[in-house]
Amino acid sequence: MNKDRTYQLRVSDLAIDVVKKKIKNMHLKVYPAGRVRISAPLRVKDEVIRRFALSKLAWIEKQRLEFIRQVPEPEPGYVSGESHYFLGKRYLLKVLYHDAPPKVDTSNESHILLYVREGSDLERRESVMREWYRAKLKEVAPPLIEKWQKVIGVRVRHWGVKKMKTRWGTCNVKTRRVWLNLELAKQPPHCLDFIILHEMIHLLEKNHSDEFKSYLDEFMPPWRQYKEELNRSRSLGTS
Repeated sequence: MNKDRTYQLRVSDLAIDVVKKKIKNMHLKVYPAGRVRISAPLRVKDEVIRRFALSKLAWIEKQRLEFIRQVPEPEPGYVSGESHYFLGKRYLLKVLYHDAPPKVDTSNESHILLYVREGSDLERRESVMREWYRAKLKEVAPPLIEKWQKVIGVRVRHWGVKKMKTRWGTCNVKTRRVWLNLELAKQPPHCLDFIILHEMIHLLEKNHSDEFKSYLDEFMPPWRQYKEELNRSRSLGTS
């Protein structure tokens, strides 16, 4: 007779499927869709299972993030109704046609209004949005760079914005040039602030050493939280 028992147990904000069966030890598994399952011996109490799950929360989150990163993001079509982000806020895109140069308007609190000429194709709509993001990032970054130059006592000789596949930012110590990923225009302001500080600290310490991390701890104590936030967004890094 099958005495397996299946039910759900909530641990922190996580719903975990529990399967009790005739086994000796507990086993934990994370599935591609993000579902978490613990197999446990029949006589193990829920409190023991709960403590076991709590001890594994960091590992569970890491596995779930790995599965998320393996799922490619759908390519945007730049059509009305799509979700797009600006400085961490989600907007719905609304494409409007007019007989004038293209422009982007965020005066509406819930929508990004993309004005293009009728007949503009995907490439054109994408180009308009990309250049708008670039211009906006170039507006918000300079005050942050200036702020950190005064705080940490270094000077950035050149900086720019470009599309990068594997990095949120880079710093060439020799030329004192900082590059920021165009995608940062979509992230919350504190994440942009973190990346700018991160890259500028390389002008004090080239490597990601303990000294480098101590600078981050000194100038921006919650930096680990911001880094994890960016990691959840996409599997990019910093250098």
